[in-house]
Amino acid sequence: MCRPRPGQRTVTGTDTARTADPERATLDKATAENFPVAPFFLPRAWRTDLMAVYGFARLVDDIGDGDLAPGGADARLLGVPADQAGDRLALLDAFEADLRRVFDSTPRHPLLRRLQPTVRRCSLTPEPFLGLIAANRQDQLVRRYETYDDLLAYCELSANPVGRLVLAVTGTSTPERIRRSDAICTALQIVEHLQDVAEDLGRDRIYLPAEDMKRFHVQEADLATPTAGASVRALVAYEAQRARVLLNKGAPLVGSVHGRLRLLLAGFVAGGRAAIRAIAAAEYDVLPGPPKPGKLQLLREVGVTLRGEG
Repeated sequence: MCRPRPGQRTVTGTDTARTADPERATLDKATAENFPVAPFFLPRAWRTDLMAVYGFARLVDDIGDGDLAPGGADARLLGVPADQAGDRLALLDAFEADLRRVFDSTPRHPLLRRLQPTVRRCSLTPEPFLGLIAANRQDQLVRRYETYDDLLAYCELSANPVGRLVLAVTGTSTPERIRRSDAICTALQIVEHLQDVAEDLGRDRIYLPAEDMKRFHVQEADLATPTAGASVRALVAYEAQRARVLLNKGAPLVGSVHGRLRLLLAGFVAGGRAAIRAIAAAEYDVLPGPPKPGKLQLLREVGVTLRGEG
């Protein structure tokens, strides 16, 4: 439901696949996500539309994270000049131009051509898609966040649009549901940032608010160690509690819908709760690698969420 962020790519295999079929290479990443993209129990039309939305979100993130081969198939499809093919901002500009063609003509990239019927069938607007592009532009320019409010503003672009798109695709959007969805998506984004502290630092990005780092006496060098010290663990615990509060705030969204959509949304909330429990079980030491919940823990959290507990 929030911004997709799978693990780091295997360069040779991914680049070869992208050259042969860039559309399939992107969609195949759905199996590696932290959350169910379009699970089997949903109606086929919803699965088709959700995968189309996922393809967009995954590709724009791959562009923003530099996970595409410079001058590869995607750059050529988007019409980026060869001398700009390694420029992420140029790629994002070209991707935005192609997105706008979804709404008024014929896009160049196959993932955006796949998206066009979904946009028309579900009466989707450009705004949530533009938000995801803006978040990736911001990633090229902003690598540190001073305050928690600054981070929330980033999540408004990077995560919340995906939840809003899920509601739009399923025809269940209301102002109250959007508000609950935003809380869930922001929470999931914060949880993923906590899981990926070391990986993000490797990209020269820190999503832990600087004011909180100062409060807990954490220096950037403390995030580059093999294991977390007491100060880092206390900081991670603090941010995890913030995410837990947001998940609880958004959880009533699950009870506001019915049938298979209720199960899907319960899975999103449960995934966040289970991830927070995994982080706690690791004693908030996220630096050796992302703490991940087991399937049994996830199923337990789904049951708790469906019962309206937690």
